[in-house]
Amino acid sequence: MPTRPVAVIIGMMGAGKTRVGKEVAQLMSLPFADADVEIEHEVGMRIPEYFERHGEPAFREVESEVIAGMLHGFGGVFALGGGAPMTPAVQDDLKEYIEDGGKVVYLMADPREAMERAHRGGGRPMLQGDADARWKKLYRQRDPVYYRVANVHVETYGQTPLAAARKMMDMITERTVHVTGATIEDYDVSIGEGAMNHLSEVLGPKPVRIALIHTQPVQRHSDRARTLLRQGGYQVSDIVIPDAEAGKTIEVANGIWQRLGDEGFTRSDAVVGVGGGAATDLAGFVAATWMRGVRYVNCPTSLLAMVDASTGGKTGINTPQGKNLVGSFYTPAGVLADLKTLVSLPNDIFIEGLGEVAKSGFIKDPEILHILEEHAAELRAFDGATFLGSGLENVVAELIERTVRVKAYHVSADLKEAGLREFLNYGHTLAHAIEKLEHFRWRHGNAVAVGCVYAAELGHLLGYIDQDLVDYHRSLLGSLGLPTSWNGGTFDEVLALMHRDKKARGNKLRFVVLDSIGHPVHLDDPPADAVEEAFRRIQA
Repeated sequence: MPTRPVAVIIGMMGAGKTRVGKEVAQLMSLPFADADVEIEHEVGMRIPEYFERHGEPAFREVESEVIAGMLHGFGGVFALGGGAPMTPAVQDDLKEYIEDGGKVVYLMADPREAMERAHRGGGRPMLQGDADARWKKLYRQRDPVYYRVANVHVETYGQTPLAAARKMMDMITERTVHVTGATIEDYDVSIGEGAMNHLSEVLGPKPVRIALIHTQPVQRHSDRARTLLRQGGYQVSDIVIPDAEAGKTIEVANGIWQRLGDEGFTRSDAVVGVGGGAATDLAGFVAATWMRGVRYVNCPTSLLAMVDASTGGKTGINTPQGKNLVGSFYTPAGVLADLKTLVSLPNDIFIEGLGEVAKSGFIKDPEILHILEEHAAELRAFDGATFLGSGLENVVAELIERTVRVKAYHVSADLKEAGLREFLNYGHTLAHAIEKLEHFRWRHGNAVAVGCVYAAELGHLLGYIDQDLVDYHRSLLGSLGLPTSWNGGTFDEVLALMHRDKKARGNKLRFVVLDSIGHPVHLDDPPADAVEEAFRRIQA
């Protein structure tokens, strides 16, 4: 398999592609290459001399060949000359590179700073004559092409090369899951350090007012979101809600609606949710219901919210009768899963998120289970204070990306949970009953872990899977520090709540079980004795 650059940098003359590119390469312990230097080695003379002797068309042909070779044989940070992306052959090569997972970075410097640097650098054939006028004309031609060709856009206005390099590094190491489907507006889930920096970009220019909905424990992250929003020119209404499930009530939602009305929020304004799954659920519900729907962005701050609640477009609140019984399917404009927010996450809250991660492995992506097995001890020992920059960071980023891809697969085909999307509820029929009976003192991911064991026991009793797979559920989940049993209620209490489950049809129970890893099936109206026996087997 050919070696590919980690990033390819494009931009105007004087934008700092070489200087910033070298800083990025040094930060990432990677080699750096400049296309112009490589071309000079190839032709055996300086570029201005080659231009003078052979003309621009001949130069562009050599340039295209050199870039094509580097895109298939260089594993570092690669900077292109200002005119290279204007050549159709180079555009085609960059498009193929992006499709293969590459990052083409448009380095967007302040035009005045870039012009000044371009003049100082000298030796630029494209700036002969009135350099300022020539630069501006080229900028008008090239800027829209750069923007279209690149899949990463980094503004460096007023930043030092090192600061710009750190910003670029965060963005090129970011993972992106594109969520699409026939019945939804496309959106991206961005995963990485600094993902929250995309807030203004995702919200766009239309909103004037932003309702920033968050909980008190994530104040440091909501402070950062507020700063980014104000820098983007938005008016911010700060709305603090109770933590966890206590924030997901009609009373809390009504208080927010009153605030939005009093403060003149219109249909073109927007909502940003910062916090765990409960906060993003409520933020989405408010966005879905205010004036029949306004734009919203989720900034999840827990592992569970990153892999589950903030993506997929399920919004809702709880009622005294059950969890998420009132809600709406309403997709966000984007989800910004900023790994920096995990530094404040307590160990037990991180671990509960692994319940949803494992569930996604069981129903769709066995590689998730292999990663969990291989890194179980490190994951169980998660410490936010040492997380960033550790070997565990890339493991967690991959688990988040893979889990979100599983969710995106089901959501894209079935936004409103008419069939395929129900498979995401593996383990949830019992889990929601546990949460209700425990008055939501049990966290969702922990309840899901027990629910997955229950579903495995039920599937085994009815001949869908063997005992080894049931045992694997227990051993894997247990190795991660997740619970695999529960005895906080009677079967009759659980049964009554399972009949209220959203998958139930009339008086008939409906479960999701496996018939093998990665292959869930619907189980309609199973025998009552099997439902009860499976429950007995998960009691401590």
